[in-house]
Amino acid sequence: MPAPLDFVRVDYPEPHRERNRRLLAAHPEARALQGPEPWSAVVLLLVVGLQLALAWLLRDRSFWLVLPVAWLVGAVADHALWVLIHEASHNLIVKTPWVNSLAAIFANLPIVFPGGIAFRRYHLLHHAWQGDPEIDADLAAPVEARLVGRSGIRKALWLLFYFLAQGLRATQLKRIKLWDGWYVANVLAQVAFAFAVVHFIGWMALVYLFLSSAFAIGLHPVGARWIQEHFLTYPGSQETFSYYGPMNVLALNVGYHNEHHDLMRVPWTRLPALKRMAPELYEPLHSHRSWSALLWRFLTDPEITLYSRVIRHGTVGGTGQLEPTA
Repeated sequence: MPAPLDFVRVDYPEPHRERNRRLLAAHPEARALQGPEPWSAVVLLLVVGLQLALAWLLRDRSFWLVLPVAWLVGAVADHALWVLIHEASHNLIVKTPWVNSLAAIFANLPIVFPGGIAFRRYHLLHHAWQGDPEIDADLAAPVEARLVGRSGIRKALWLLFYFLAQGLRATQLKRIKLWDGWYVANVLAQVAFAFAVVHFIGWMALVYLFLSSAFAIGLHPVGARWIQEHFLTYPGSQETFSYYGPMNVLALNVGYHNEHHDLMRVPWTRLPALKRMAPELYEPLHSHRSWSALLWRFLTDPEITLYSRVIRHGTVGGTGQLEPTA
């Protein structure tokens, strides 16, 4: 009979601050890799344009054509937009924070769900307090993990509706202030964009964008990125994993997740250089080579569940609300 499900509870600090110290001590030249990447703005414009063009082309098409195009093309495009929102969250498109916030709102438009500004807030706190269930929105809530359990079907449904799970999860983190002027602007921009798409292009165009958005963070090989990053897929104490497979080309190197956590001001274009610079730190770590294989393993292996995460309590003092810092 399998052991009862529970998170892996530890009392030691998250690992990236220590590896950051070792990295910069051995390779101080790594600091030169940090800073904005202007090409990100060009890629952002191209991918938003691609999604709008496909929505236009599919406006009068059958749902049974829209569905595979959304899965094959739209999901990969929207996933790239999430990576660019991630870059904007770290102020890695330009130096000015408010311009990065505008870039996140613009990249969010084809994604339909208003998540660009919220992602910035929750993601930066994830870096600062990795594994703290009071702060880290990347962790499943206990009721969420319990409902999904070991079932492959329930795991598939969880991934399919991950956009809902993530939104509900965020409401449980009472110490994080979500609503402010930027988030209101994000929500209003998404509502206005959805109305404009329906009015000027048609409902099927919005259906295409919705399906692309759902697949990009859900039941799709690129959706396995959420499993890859921090799920305990290998035995031992390692709690962050990188992916070095070919999809990094279309996913803007987001697979280099240990490297990103260790030095989070390095943009996506320079993360491979960081890995090459410090092979003694990254080559010994477990990593993934296939998101598709990982997705299948997650769905079929009852030992990998939403509980397959490290948590650490009490890393944040006080009871007040927290604000992210870039």
